[in-house]
Amino acid sequence: QVQLEESGGGLVQAGGSLRLSCAVSRGSFSTYGMGWFRQAPGKEREFVASISWSGGITDYARSVKGRSTLSRDNAKNTVYLQMNSLKPEDTAVYYCAAESPYGTGLRSPSKYAYWGQGTQVTVSS
Repeated sequence: QVQLEESGGGLVQAGGSLRLSCAVSRGSFSTYGMGWFRQAPGKEREFVASISWSGGITDYARSVKGRSTLSRDNAKNTVYLQMNSLKPEDTAVYYCAAESPYGTGLRSPSKYAYWGQGTQVTVSS
């Protein structure tokens, strides 16, 4: 069974940066499209960013585009989300997710078969 584990969350002041990591085990990481989603209390889970299985295609929500970078390191079976210029509205639990093999990095949470348990990001004003 594919397992995902997020890390790198924490408390940061507005304008600061964080790098979230998602380590994947017991699966064929290099064939998975990977996505990051976030969910704040009382709100629906929303798309943040995704990267295709090949790493050649990335997609970002308008809310983070220009200040976030998604990358993957197949040698480490890890995907990274670098977030800069963080804002209080970025506060949420961030989840890593994996598509079925050869995923293209879609925006809908329903398209992802595997999920991590989340890492908390809190941005103070």
